[in-house]
Amino acid sequence: MAKLRKKLGEILVSMGACSPAQVEKGLKLAKGSGKRIGEALIEAGFVKEDAVAQALAKQFGLEYVDPNDVSDQVDVKLIPEELVRKHLVLPLSKTNGRLQLIVHDPLNLELLDLLRFRLNAEVEPRVAAKGRIKQFLDTKVAQPRMVDADESLVTESIDRSLDKSVDASIDRKADDAPIVKLVNRMIIEAVKMRASDIHVEPMADRVRLRYRIDGVCIERDNLPKRMQNAVLARLKLMAGINISERRIPQDGRIKLPIDDAVIDFRVSSCPAYHGESVVLRILRPDSVRIGLENLGFEPDNLEIFNRIIRRPNGIFLVTGPTGSGKTTTLYSALDVLNRPDKKIITAEDPIEYAFTGINQCQVREEIGLTFPSILRAMLRQAPNIILVGEIRDMEVGEVAIQAALTGHLVFSTLHTNDAPGAITRLIDMGIKPFLVASSIQAVMAQRLIRVLCSKCKAPDENPDPKFMRLTGITPQDRANHTIYKAVGCDACGGTGYKGRKAIFELMVMNQTLRELAFEQSPVNVLRKAALASGMRPLLEDGKIKILKGVTSPAEIARIVQIEGVALADEELEGARAAGAA
Repeated sequence: MAKLRKKLGEILVSMGACSPAQVEKGLKLAKGSGKRIGEALIEAGFVKEDAVAQALAKQFGLEYVDPNDVSDQVDVKLIPEELVRKHLVLPLSKTNGRLQLIVHDPLNLELLDLLRFRLNAEVEPRVAAKGRIKQFLDTKVAQPRMVDADESLVTESIDRSLDKSVDASIDRKADDAPIVKLVNRMIIEAVKMRASDIHVEPMADRVRLRYRIDGVCIERDNLPKRMQNAVLARLKLMAGINISERRIPQDGRIKLPIDDAVIDFRVSSCPAYHGESVVLRILRPDSVRIGLENLGFEPDNLEIFNRIIRRPNGIFLVTGPTGSGKTTTLYSALDVLNRPDKKIITAEDPIEYAFTGINQCQVREEIGLTFPSILRAMLRQAPNIILVGEIRDMEVGEVAIQAALTGHLVFSTLHTNDAPGAITRLIDMGIKPFLVASSIQAVMAQRLIRVLCSKCKAPDENPDPKFMRLTGITPQDRANHTIYKAVGCDACGGTGYKGRKAIFELMVMNQTLRELAFEQSPVNVLRKAALASGMRPLLEDGKIKILKGVTSPAEIARIVQIEGVALADEELEGARAAGAA
């Protein structure tokens, strides 16, 4: 008689990775979302991804490996690189027609069959966590190198073949056209270098080309001034923008297949003194599906966040400046909630990422399709969850609050420096205080910080005392933890950082905060009450990342932008005292 395979939940409990109660909750979440229990437990923050991978290996009688421990055995040349990166697999060795392969999902039999067919070999799987495989590929496997600033994108052949007037070949589809070559090379290079934006900026005597990588602009090249018209015309043509119109700002989009993925580019042209400035925002579909646990949440905040986004009604606001990852956080939450039993509608300007199963509406002011009109129409569509791109004025705010009070869960963003500031901002817009107090469930402020490159980061034996003071790191903290600094290597282009995570300030509304909001209390009073009720400020969340070796004190001090050390220290002391009480 065949031996019954142990259930994944039972294995995780026997490993001590989670409790039976958490497994029960995970089963309910999995059943409702159509996901596997392992995925549901990870998303809920009950278990780590590594623990689920180890449990899966035990369940199927396979070997669990950490790619970093067997890095000397990994040979990615054994199979095509497109398969490695597309399916997140790592080949170890191939002998007598048998391929040892690290996979993250032993249940994906379709993939294993596909690999057997493509590689003409029998596959012997080993199991590793998906995040570990991705991290290994990003850090250990050769990536497109960061190009030397002295090496120009303009090759001799392009330069020689370019006419001083607008190149007649800009509308050709052939790759041999000189301007087509140059622009394609620029776009592909930016994508492979993990850039989020490409800036093409005409100057008096040149055209400056910059890439924004991990939130920091890096000057890539200076194109000859005579190429300006041809390059700008080619970009506008690709984006579907009127080439002959140079007096007004224009917007367009480009879709290009790069490395087996279709990348979307949002293009903006704006007239400037020396010619039109063009910016391409690179929108990667996988960037908003990285999972909540990979955004940068600490376990306690993740648990609270998961509870809030599953509430039946109310407003959840995410605040922060432009480029702080607000959209990614909200989309990640929608990705978790996107189930057959939930109707989700969004009003966006513009729609950045397309989601299957979500009704997304594009704002079009010129025909009267505004945020308020879309919101009012949404309420007649009987949704469960509504996402409003941004609360910009009183009208949008009032409709969103009305939706929250009539049984809908509303997600939106706001531009404020911290979480308590969102309450006063809404009241300043003209929204009645009692509506704000009763409808807001939680406000979360966030910033993006650069993550230290895992290949070159090094312990900082003599950290700058100024940064220690700014980030609240005490001598006792230094004695118990290692402080790391950025060094720089080829993998990170000499910056010392590779990738970004978020730091959060999560304020959950309680009776005290609602009363203060109703009384229109100033933001400093709201902030004190929020800290006393357990809110961890951005600076404190950043400090945790420093002590864990995720980032450096200099990076946190740069991002949090502390206005006064005395104020920061006072807030931290108040938060600690409240926690001790």
